[in-house]
Amino acid sequence: MLIREIARTEGASLAGALEGPGSNALGTETGGVKITADTAIAIGAANVLIDFTVPAATVAHAKACADKGVSMVIGTTGLDPEQTAAIHAAAKKVPIMWAANMSLGVNILLALVEKTASMLDPAYDIEVLEMHHRHKIDAPSGTALALGRAAAAGRQVKLEEVWRKSRDGHTGARPAGEIGFATFARRRGSGRAHRDVRRRRRTAGTQPPRVQPRDLCLGAVRAALWLKGKKPGLYGMKDVLGL
Repeated sequence: MLIREIARTEGASLAGALEGPGSNALGTETGGVKITADTAIAIGAANVLIDFTVPAATVAHAKACADKGVSMVIGTTGLDPEQTAAIHAAAKKVPIMWAANMSLGVNILLALVEKTASMLDPAYDIEVLEMHHRHKIDAPSGTALALGRAAAAGRQVKLEEVWRKSRDGHTGARPAGEIGFATFARRRGSGRAHRDVRRRRRTAGTQPPRVQPRDLCLGAVRAALWLKGKKPGLYGMKDVLGL
């Protein structure tokens, strides 16, 4: 879908395609280029690398891009502190746009969540509920955490100081200002993910956003074009969209 989005986007063209070692796709062609496991070959003629992989691969790609002067769009989540620091180090050499979710709709939602949280006092509970397909490997997901960070930013607090990622047994009364996360056990099937951010004073919350895959690809390609001419640094979709 990314390749199709690149093909239909004015000013964008596919320069290479990268897969992991052992992939059955290696050596085949897609979008007019041959799929390779060699990062140097894949980015050799590229201005930007769009990376939706896994943390270890993303870190390796970021180092290669930093060494070659290639910008990067990252959609990978679940990085640990050491891996995150590696991305920050690469961003000192090249511009990197890193977002938990490239969806234009979700990023507008993030801005709305931050704004709404800033208008409500801590007496309103905030809970991020999500349900994913069975192949999702991190919980809470990067998008759920991004929604929590947006709410925390609206309240001018650090998410890590107020979050509750799980509840079990007799947990006691909920403290004021807590931001909770709940990932449903129904991680089944292969459909789209949806999330529900609830801010309540014993009232209902927002409707869950349903993310269309093409919306993600559109956002990623838009971010790649936006990086042209940008100085080294770490950017987000808020920068791309001017939010």
